Amino acid sequence: MFDLFAKLQREQRRLKNDKYRFLFEMPPDNNLVCFDCESSSFDVKKADILSIGAVFVENNRILTSRRLELFIQPSSELDEHSIKKHHLRRCDLENGLSPEVAILAFLQFIGSRPLVGYYLEFQVALLNKYIRPLLGIALPNPQIEVSGLYYDRKYGSARSHQPRQIDLRFDSMMQDLDLPVLGQHDAYNDALMTALMYLKLKHSF
Repeated sequence: MFDLFAKLQREQRRLKNDKYRFLFEMPPDNNLVCFDCESSSFDVKKADILSIGAVFVENNRILTSRRLELFIQPSSELDEHSIKKHHLRRCDLENGLSPEVAILAFLQFIGSRPLVGYYLEFQVALLNKYIRPLLGIALPNPQIEVSGLYYDRKYGSARSHQPRQIDLRFDSMMQDLDLPVLGQHDAYNDALMTALMYLKLKHSF
């Protein structure tokens, strides 16, 4: 706990813009944000962020009225694999925001709230690629990985009862939890499904 506090203090000292000091404030009680990013690649160094979707969860309720859906202009051409995965073509993103404007809008939306997501290591690394040059810091918000939560709730410490292969794919976890898959995978739908998964895991085990 002390190491985490010291790390946050160091990050706060590196902050380039005092306007974003709210990122280090205490988050509101029983309040978090589920989010997802779509990107042009799974290689953080090469990836362009294409869209961000997010939704509030407050007092164990998903607030679809408090949602964020941003589309972002890519800096390079989208390859065929990326288009097939996200169904986003360059012409769909022509009127999108610049990455910098989108990232700052996302930070204003989330505040200091904990973040819930899937494949968070990649998602946060992608966001930090843009946040660090802008603000001098990495994303300081507490983070909850739903695949880790699923694993802990389903198998706990009973290693002798674990199957040889544990399926932590997003759609597989949704199916196992008897949750609906909401149409095509886009950033907002994935954020909303992540919220459903988080609440089911929190209250059903």
